[in-house]
Amino acid sequence: MTQLEELLAGWIPRQRWFAGKGIPIEKVVVEAEHSVVPGEPGMRVLVVDVGQRGSISRYQVLLGSRPPGTLREELTHAAIGVCELPGHGTACTVYDAAHDPELTGLLLERIAVGAVSGSVRFHRLPGTAIRTGLRSLVLTGEQSNTSLVYGEDYVLKTFRRLWPGRNPDLELTSALSGCPFVARPHGWIEADLTDDGQAVPTTLAMLQQYLRSATDGWALAAISVRDLYAAPDIAPGEAGGDFAGEAERLGAATASVHRALARELPTDVLTPRGLRELAGSMLDRLRLAISEVPELAPYAGALRTAYEAFARVEEPLPVQRVHGDYHLGQVVRTDSGWVLLDFEGEPAAPVGERQRPSSPLRDVAGMLRSFDYAARHQLIGKACEKSLAPVARAWARRNREAFCLGYAFGGGVNPEKYQTVLRAFEYDKAVYEVMYEARNRPSWLRIPLESIAALAGAAP
Repeated sequence: MTQLEELLAGWIPRQRWFAGKGIPIEKVVVEAEHSVVPGEPGMRVLVVDVGQRGSISRYQVLLGSRPPGTLREELTHAAIGVCELPGHGTACTVYDAAHDPELTGLLLERIAVGAVSGSVRFHRLPGTAIRTGLRSLVLTGEQSNTSLVYGEDYVLKTFRRLWPGRNPDLELTSALSGCPFVARPHGWIEADLTDDGQAVPTTLAMLQQYLRSATDGWALAAISVRDLYAAPDIAPGEAGGDFAGEAERLGAATASVHRALARELPTDVLTPRGLRELAGSMLDRLRLAISEVPELAPYAGALRTAYEAFARVEEPLPVQRVHGDYHLGQVVRTDSGWVLLDFEGEPAAPVGERQRPSSPLRDVAGMLRSFDYAARHQLIGKACEKSLAPVARAWARRNREAFCLGYAFGGGVNPEKYQTVLRAFEYDKAVYEVMYEARNRPSWLRIPLESIAALAGAAP
C-alpha cells in the first residue's frame, strides 16, 4: 500500500459512516482520485476500495491537503496524517476536507454555475438560483453519510458509500420536486465510477433545501414517550405529550408522497411468481438471522407461516418506487407539517436493488417498527424497564393505529385490509433489526426479539 492508503486503512474504520465495523480489513486501495481544488490548500475526491471478507466496498473521501504544521486548530479533529501525495514531491498533512469551510464553500459555488472540474461534474437543477458565499458546517449524528449545512439555506449530503449509478435519493427527490412533503432539490455532484469495465455516472453529493425550523421525528416521539413515562398511570391518549395526532398526520403525508411517486415514476403489479420470490428472500434472511442469532429460533415457525401466507396472496399486489428505509429518523416536523428525507434506501444495498419497485406497505411496516423502537429504547438497562414495558406497548399501539388511520385517510391503501402483506413486511424488517442489533448494539437486541414475540402472539 502507498503511504496514503496505509493512513486511510487506520482512519476509515474509526469513522461513523464506515459500514464494515468489526470486520477485519484485508486491503485499502485508492481506486480513483479526482482533483477538485488544486494547490495548497487543496481538495481531492477519492474513491477508496475497502476489502473485507473477500468483498470490496467503495467509499468517498473528500481529502484536504495542507503543508505540515499549517492545519488550523479547529481542523485537528479531522486530521488523517502526514504523507507524500502523488505529484507533490514533498510531504503534506491530509485531512477530511468536509470539515473545512474554506474548501467546501467552493463546492457550492461550482454547483451554482454548473462547473466541470476535471472529471467531476457539478449540476444545478433548472429553475433554481443558488446563493453562494455561505459558510458550511458539518451536521452531527449522521451514520452513513456526511451532510454540510450552508448558512440557513442549503444542505449538501455527501454519500460516503458509493455504488455505480444515480443515487435514488437524488432520483426520487427530483421526481418529487414541488411536493410539499419533500425538501426541494437544488443540484448535485457526480463523477464516473467503473462498473464491469464501463464508466457509469455516479452521484457523489446532493444539494437540497435546508429546513431551518425542522425537528426530528425521532426526537419528537422520544419527548412524547418521556412525558408518558413520567405519569405511567395515565392512558397514552390523556398524556400531555400525546403523539397520536402527529402520527396520523405523518401517515397522511406518507400516503401523499407514495401517490406522487406513483404518478411520476413507473408502477407495476407483482405476479404470483414475484410474490413467491419475495417470500423466498424473506425466508433466506430468516435462515441467515437464525444462524447468527439463535435466540430468534423459537419464533421461526410463526415467521415462516407468515411468509408462506404472503406467498399465497391471491390479490394483485401493486408495486412502485418507495422510500425503502423509512423510520422516524427519516422525517422532520416543520412549521407547515411533516417532510420526508433521505430517499436513498438502504445504503448497504446496490443502487439497482434499491431502485426495484416494492409495495408501499414496506414503508408502512418500517414506520410501525420505528414506533416500537421509540417506545422501548429509553428503557434499555433501566430498573423500571419491566414495570414500564406495558406503558411502552400501549404508546406504540396507539401511534401505530393512528399512523395507519392517517395513511388510509391520506389516500394510501388501508393497512387493515392488507394484514397478511403488512405482517410479512413487518416481520422481515424485525428480522433485519435482529441481525443489526446483534452486530452493532447487543443491548438493544431485545427490542426486535420481543416485538417479534408480540407479533407472533397476535397473529391469527
